[in-house]
Amino acid sequence: MTQDEARAYLNYLLTLSLRREEAFGPLALTFLREHDLDRLGILPEEQFSLLIATVQAFAAEPKRYSLKLELLHKARQLLPATRFFDPQLAQQLDHDIKKTAADLAIYNEAMKGAARTPSLDKQVLIVETDVPEYFLDIAQKRAAAYYQAKYRLSKEAKTAQHFGGPPKRFDPENTALHKEFPGACAPFMNARTNAFHMMLPFDLKISRKPDDPLEAGVRIFYAKMGYSYPLRYEMGKLCSYHDGQVYDIPLDDPHLLFVSVSGVKDPEFQTLIQPRSTSAELPSEFAYPMAVLEHTGSLGTFIQISCNFKIWFDASVISILIQGAPDLYEYGLQGGAGLMTRSYASDKVGTYAEAQAQPWQEGLSFNFVNMHLQLSPGVDTAFVPHSTPIFTVYPVLNRQCYKFETRPS
Repeated sequence: MTQDEARAYLNYLLTLSLRREEAFGPLALTFLREHDLDRLGILPEEQFSLLIATVQAFAAEPKRYSLKLELLHKARQLLPATRFFDPQLAQQLDHDIKKTAADLAIYNEAMKGAARTPSLDKQVLIVETDVPEYFLDIAQKRAAAYYQAKYRLSKEAKTAQHFGGPPKRFDPENTALHKEFPGACAPFMNARTNAFHMMLPFDLKISRKPDDPLEAGVRIFYAKMGYSYPLRYEMGKLCSYHDGQVYDIPLDDPHLLFVSVSGVKDPEFQTLIQPRSTSAELPSEFAYPMAVLEHTGSLGTFIQISCNFKIWFDASVISILIQGAPDLYEYGLQGGAGLMTRSYASDKVGTYAEAQAQPWQEGLSFNFVNMHLQLSPGVDTAFVPHSTPIFTVYPVLNRQCYKFETRPS
């Protein structure tokens, strides 16, 4: 930026300030941060005016006060170099600095209290799974990268967060005002980046039509509310998956669901399963997807994807909430939600006998994390690419470990 361009831009910014335009704050802060104003010939008086106007444009939120305090200090240091230096003005700036610092200290103390470590002992969740390296390490890295790439704020958007500005005017095309992004909402992002995610290393397709299944394999289910049944397709007919009995069901029946999977697409997972492939006729990249597909079931309109992922936990302290990943709807699917509070009495006796076979299992409950998926209303085909978060696991306090009360009057 040349000196003439800098002066023209400064005049533009001051015009925005006089007109109380919402875009002034983000643009002014960027100008102050990214340029050497002395080198560009901006006079001390002009710099001071711009600093004070920017300070006044900050949103009245304590989390912005550290930046506000930084600009106030710059303005105070610059004041003696201006033509309108005045002891009363300097005193007023000193008061503003002290007040802002005190407000910031109150905010920081409150936030420190909110982040205080609870007195409860740290809970350990123990996992049994065929591929722990993938689910506990690789998949979590994939989820973090997925959400960071999807919701990371641009530099301009981060700058815009600091300013509340005057009452809004309708100006949707002005990108300097754009700050209402999902990535700017802390609870929104915490549900994604501070959670444990379940995903698959291969593509998944669920469709009401048999067209174009993925290459590794396909399962067929007759699924309606309250009833489901596994089928297979042989000799131009649909028949029972169990005993081969033929049924007169047309392929365009609206209750049919076709679930298909691709070969493994995650390159790191491929290195994990390479030694495990036991069939010379079966490509190694198909082994794991077909194993998952073989154990896929249905529950009414939901398809149940099972990865043999068992969690052990102390049910007297915590429960395990499992639900569809926050962005699952974008792929045409809805996820079921469930709360694991203890071991459920729906398995064979041998399973419960094994549950107390090891010393570390004593007092722990167990359950499997299965992904229950159904097509969204009005959607006939859903496709989830590999390494996309599909389900999320949230450990939560057991109901007996907390209590909601009204605040004392």
